[in-house]
Amino acid sequence: MHNIFIQLFLTFLKIGAFTFGGGWAMISIIEKEIVDKHHWIEREEFLDLLAVAQSLPGILAVNISVAVGDRLKGTRGSICAALGTILPSFIIILAIAIFLTPDLIKNNEVLSKVFRGIRPAVVALIIAPVISAAKAAKLTWATAIIPLAVALLIWSKIPVVSSPILYIVLGGLGGYIWFTRKALKKQTTSGKEDKI
Repeated sequence: MHNIFIQLFLTFLKIGAFTFGGGWAMISIIEKEIVDKHHWIEREEFLDLLAVAQSLPGILAVNISVAVGDRLKGTRGSICAALGTILPSFIIILAIAIFLTPDLIKNNEVLSKVFRGIRPAVVALIIAPVISAAKAAKLTWATAIIPLAVALLIWSKIPVVSSPILYIVLGGLGGYIWFTRKALKKQTTSGKEDKI
């Protein structure tokens, strides 16, 4: 299969059809497909796209599919990837709305057991990308304090400090300042070496 648009659509269709638990649960599967299997982008670039996708409003899985599709083939690529991600959920929700009533789902013992069994797997699917992102970002025990502190502050539900938007803005500003200073320091050091 040589057509990249069909590959994008089918890859994200598979991801959308076989992932339970929402965007976070999809991340490890998306990473395996995009980075490991198809080698469409490097792991570091995937993490950058993931950071952008998380910062944007909307559904994480759709945002990351649009970002990957756009990176590979522009607007048409992003449309193919997004359609692949959305279509399975749309069809499943439509089928549930047509054929199953809320009472039938709630009172069906088989469905209840299936969903209870899926929950631990979803937790594992959410933890896996966190670990791989930490490895790829080269987090050490010292730098892990920042994401842990932010997670605890968001979880705390204290109105002033529990907004994720605050930490996205602070992280962006902090990264800009840190890497600008680092680049200036490098320029200053290389300028001194040239004079010697």
